[in-house]
Amino acid sequence: MSSKNSILSALSQSALTAHPMPNIEVEVTPQPLVETFAASLATVAGELHQHGGLAALQAKVDELIAQKLQVLSLVEGVNGNRQVPNTAHELADIDYAILAGELGVAENGAIWVSQTQHRVTPFICENLILALPEKALVANMHQAVNQVSLAQGALGVFVAGPSKTADIEQALVVGAHGACSLQVYLY
Repeated sequence: MSSKNSILSALSQSALTAHPMPNIEVEVTPQPLVETFAASLATVAGELHQHGGLAALQAKVDELIAQKLQVLSLVEGVNGNRQVPNTAHELADIDYAILAGELGVAENGAIWVSQTQHRVTPFICENLILALPEKALVANMHQAVNQVSLAQGALGVFVAGPSKTADIEQALVVGAHGACSLQVYLY
């Protein structure tokens, strides 16, 4: 028996028995979800637009297009000036990407986004705008993880503000590894 097989055999014999995941119940304290979400989002350098819904978002997109910026919208009812390209490489010059948020978490300002086309979209754009139904707000991550699911091979992420890092000379840098800004439009 080779060393590799010997090690793998020993590991398989010492494996622990499977145990079910614990059921963790966290009591949700009553809180105004929109206000808490707005405060949490501001803490992570995001900006919340509470009024006007998708019409306000379309007005913002129209302003951006008038400024000759490249806007890709993957939200039904909001029209940008770019179509979904054939390859992710063609997203390199996108100024604003508009995606649908599926779930918002009030305690930390995170928004669940599942991506079906070009997984890199929320990360490669200069600025990210998420459209989020107000009824999709939950109080905490315990509630959120019970509501999200993914098919095998699918991508889903919690986005909490624009890209940030503070490991460069101990100074906070926004947009170092992804979007430079995050705006969330509730509808």
